[in-house]
Amino acid sequence: MTRSGAREVGVYEAKTTLSRLLERVAAGEEIVITRRGQEVARLVPPAGRRNRRLGLDRDRFTVPEDFDAPLDEGALTSFER
Repeated sequence: MTRSGAREVGVYEAKTTLSRLLERVAAGEEIVITRRGQEVARLVPPAGRRNRRLGLDRDRFTVPEDFDAPLDEGALTSFER
C-alpha cells in the first residue's frame, strides 16, 4: 500500500489482472502501477462518481396505503389528452 492508501501493483500484475483491477477501481478503489518500485501510473475512479450509500433517506417518506389504488376518472382523463 502507498501512503495514500492506494493498492500498489507491478506492471506485470497489472497486465495480467487488468479486468479485476478495473472492477476494484469501479468500486471506488485507487490502484498505483509501479515499475521497479517507482510509480508510473494510477487507476482512479472517474471524477464526479462516488459510491452510492443506500438507506440515506430511510424513514423520510412513507408509501400511502392507497398507492396502488385505481385513479379517479379526472386523473385518467388528464393522462389521455
